[in-house]
Amino acid sequence: MNGTEKQQCTAFEGSHALASGELVQVAGKVKEMIERGEAHSVLIFDDLTSELIEVDFRGTMEDVLSRLERAAATEEPALHRGPGRPKLGVVPREVTLLPRHWEWLNAQPGGASVALRKLVEGARRVNCERDRLRSSQTTLYRFMSAMAGDLPGFEEASRALFAGEQEKFNERIAAWPVDIQSHLQKLSPNAFQLHA
Repeated sequence: MNGTEKQQCTAFEGSHALASGELVQVAGKVKEMIERGEAHSVLIFDDLTSELIEVDFRGTMEDVLSRLERAAATEEPALHRGPGRPKLGVVPREVTLLPRHWEWLNAQPGGASVALRKLVEGARRVNCERDRLRSSQTTLYRFMSAMAGDLPGFEEASRALFAGEQEKFNERIAAWPVDIQSHLQKLSPNAFQLHA
């Protein structure tokens, strides 16, 4: 996440959605609800990945927001100075290959690094739709597991999700709490089909 992007998230207590938006705003709303005794056991999900976001609600509102700002500031990876071209964002890493692979890579125009970059970019182009689909399904399933794992039809909905059967999926979640259904619909636009 770069400095211009704000982490979008949604907070739930039980099956009820409490707030949705930027993390700092959502955390602020949840903290207010906690202080009024209106929220007790809250889960906050990253809207992009459905990963749970840990927020320490101890102390004052300023304490909570200050911890979030510090955490966001330390998330940026430190620049590693060493081999490569750090100004271009090139990061050196170790790759383990068989000798015949290294021979082939080193014989390519530009050497092993150029050949590997070309191979990776080619694979990304070829597989980008499939990767997007898999990522979307994983995000949807992660939220489903956390919020609906005990609900009737969970197993059938999961099978429908990974089989790409959107109509069946929608049928299986139709009896689930409205806020959970709404969030699943928000997460699902890219989870069911490859686009041409």
